[in-house]
Amino acid sequence: EPPHTGRLALYLLGLRATCPPASPHRSLVTWLKYYLEEDWTGSRRRGHPLTNYYQYGLGVLALCVHHKRVREEVIRRLLTAQNHGRLGHGGNAVDTEAVVALAFTCLERRRLVGTELAAELRAAAHGASRSMAEAQGPDGIIGNIYSTPWALQVFLATGMCQTEPAFGQAMAALLENLEAFGTAATMAQVLPVLHGRSYLDIASMHCQQEPGRSQGQRDWGQCWCPHRGGWVSPVLCWLLTDTLTPLDMEPLAEVPGNKTVQLVVECPLPWCYELRLYDRPVPVPAAASLLDVLQAAAALEPHDFRFHTQDTPQGPFLTQVLGLEARQEKRNYWQLLTAPSTPLQMGIADYRPQDGETLILRLSEW
Repeated sequence: EPPHTGRLALYLLGLRATCPPASPHRSLVTWLKYYLEEDWTGSRRRGHPLTNYYQYGLGVLALCVHHKRVREEVIRRLLTAQNHGRLGHGGNAVDTEAVVALAFTCLERRRLVGTELAAELRAAAHGASRSMAEAQGPDGIIGNIYSTPWALQVFLATGMCQTEPAFGQAMAALLENLEAFGTAATMAQVLPVLHGRSYLDIASMHCQQEPGRSQGQRDWGQCWCPHRGGWVSPVLCWLLTDTLTPLDMEPLAEVPGNKTVQLVVECPLPWCYELRLYDRPVPVPAAASLLDVLQAAAALEPHDFRFHTQDTPQGPFLTQVLGLEARQEKRNYWQLLTAPSTPLQMGIADYRPQDGETLILRLSEW
């Protein structure tokens, strides 16, 4: 089983944000260092972490926020991955590049690395910022709507929010799509940005247990963007992914009638010899989500469609279709597209296809 690097890293980020006593989380920090070493073993053997570079970068960021040093060998593995374009695919590349850039900026600012390496990390983080600005679409979104908060955090952490036009455009796009952030994990990504902060700011918090500070006094510093005009008091439980509760969102209005969605399953080489494995119209209620479409397809006679999902903090994640399982060690996943080739910006439980729309489930490599 792969190490739980990303999950523990997010928990430790949230724990630091709540200013806990020192003793309860020391053992967790030790475990995170152990998980990073386990991932490093995977890197040495396979050329990439046993988990992925997103979780690996989160682990480095969490240790830095807790003011813990990381072996230079581990940091250079991330630098090499970034320099060779190995950090991910599509919107996931933005997520991963942003996490890595935040980790680099933290290590450099907290002076947890030597002068030469610090200069390399600073250059890499600013390079990531420029890359994200270039990846911005005409609608202001960077990667996809869920990766946009990550990119905004990098602009804030590196100070580019004051000079980069992509920041204002991405913030406007984010504010127009806040309804997409209805789960604990997605809210944890967007809340800091709405307060003009990044995960990096947790590292500069001064808690009441620390010498020289009065109760409740905190020094956030970092980047103030002029067009923001200010922010409210910090939300201490930004990142506690396991304890945040979803917003009380109004239920979707009832939509009368039905619709038909064309469901297509594609499996290219090297996994399958035949590209198109399934292609059939699926009738569903007008308000049905993609998850509803999949469930309706599985109920059709003959029962030749089947799928499995895995529950995650972001909602159900598609893991298996027609008996074909997407596996991390094989570096593949089920990509969701609307025909002919537009990636979906939401998960299967959130996306609601239009009548007559063609949806493609494609086994893809990352």
